[in-house]
Parts: sequence; C-alpha cells; structure tokens
Amino acid sequence: MSAHAHRDAPRLGWALGLALSLAVVEVAGGIAAHSLALLSDAAHVFMDAAALGIALVANVHAARPATDRHTFGYARLEVLAALANGALLLGVTVLIAVEAVHRFSVPAHPNGALMAGVAAAGLCANAVIGLMLVRGARDNVNVKAALFHVAGDAVGAFAVIVGGLAVLAGGGAWIDPALALFVALIIVAGVARIFRETADVLLESAPSHVEVPRVRKRMQELAGVVDVHDLHVWTIGPGSHALAAHVLLADARISEASAILRAIEERLRGEFAISHVTLQFECEACAEDARVICTQTS
Repeated sequence: MSAHAHRDAPRLGWALGLALSLAVVEVAGGIAAHSLALLSDAAHVFMDAAALGIALVANVHAARPATDRHTFGYARLEVLAALANGALLLGVTVLIAVEAVHRFSVPAHPNGALMAGVAAAGLCANAVIGLMLVRGARDNVNVKAALFHVAGDAVGAFAVIVGGLAVLAGGGAWIDPALALFVALIIVAGVARIFRETADVLLESAPSHVEVPRVRKRMQELAGVVDVHDLHVWTIGPGSHALAAHVLLADARISEASAILRAIEERLRGEFAISHVTLQFECEACAEDARVICTQTS
C-alpha cells in the first residue's frame, strides 16, 4: 500500500462513519417530520457513504498482491461495488419519486422546523466530511470522487433547509415533494455518472483523460521509434491504467531498445498516468544478428 493510501484510509474510515450516522439521523428526522425531502436527502447521504466505502475498500485492497488467477490484482472490486450501489440507489430514488408525485395529489404537511434543523445538521456534517477529504483528494482519485459526492449532498441539504424555512413561514405542502424530486434528480445524475464510469471500465474504454491519438503521437516522437500500431489503452481500476502496443523501431541493439522502452514508460507515466505498460518491439528490416530485436518473419 502506498504512503498516500496509508494516510487516506483513517480519514476515509472516519468520514464513512460520520456519513452513515448522518444518514440514520436524516431517516429518523424525515419520518418524524413527515418530510419526503429529508428522506430523499438521506438516500443521497447513503450514496455518499457508498462512495466513501468504495474508496476505503480500494485503499485496503490496493495492498493485496496479484495472484496466478487474478493477475491484475483486485482493483475492479471497487468497480463492481460501485455498479451494485448505483443500481440499489436508483431503485430507492424511483420509489422516492413515485411517493413525491403521490404527495402532490394527497398533500402531507411536514414539520418545517424539524426539516430545517436536521438538514442544517447534515450540512455541517458534510462540511466536516469535506474537510476530512479535501487534503487527500489532491493525490487520490477515489477520495476526489467521494468529495464530489459530498459536495452534491451539501447542495441537497441546503435546498432542504430553504424548503423547511419556507414551510415554517407558511409555504404550501407542495414544497416538500418538490424538494424530494430535486434531490432525486441530483441522485440520478450521480448514479448516471457511476454507471457511465463503470461501463467504460468494463468495456475497457480508454480513460477519459487520455486521447489515444495523442498517446500514439507522443510515443512516435521519441528517438528510435518509427511507428506505433495495435495500440490499446484501458482502465484496470480507478486510478490504474494500462497500455499495450506494437512499436516499430529502426534496427537497434538490445541496449538501445531498452533505453527506448524506459523513455516510453517515463513519458506515458508522466504525461498520461499510465503505469502498466506492455510493448512488443518490431523492426523494419531483420539482419542476421542475434543482438537485433525483430519479431517479423519472412
């Protein structure tokens, strides 16, 4: 496990515990206040907790070595967990939306003071969780994703506070289901992003930050490289990217080819965050020299 993972794991653990506690409080508050908006926000907090849990699992499993069967390790456990959590949250959100539509026709007047009070506590808790995560987000893509989730929940909590105050000031019962639908839309946007990212990983798409033509161009610009073909770039797991390619070289001795390999690896790691590189070298013309690397056949 990296030094960053060692530092991030305790923060993620504390943040996860706080998020789960907040979700329980919001569920209890939503039931007591008859507020669908609070229950919707509780579902959003559960999504935050899922994101934090996934990030924590990723940190823990980063230390597990690859095996003869799982040769890339266990990085995709996080992806599978994210997919399952997204599906569960989508189901909960549909139930919330159906109940919100029902409440427009059969109004249930919520307790505005309790709504605003619980949501305010949630907003404070989100601020604390955000402070726990903001430092690690600079170096850890999983922590950064969790921080985005928390920021989205803070928006939802603020909306519920405003709605609770509006109800307290004499606003209609329609405010609560309208807020529930607003928070549900935030959740759906987050779930859609999870599905898109997990689908990209499972389909072995190139990472969003990598433009494959540019990768090929930057590899071809290195001295000794004639061409690059059969190029594949994909994501093993969050923050772990791989590349495989055939690289055509001018005739080169093994020592020269080794230097080219190191230069390619350094460029891919530094410019594109690709750390797992597999290359097959080929040459334009094969001489009768065992020191020359060549995979071409006549």
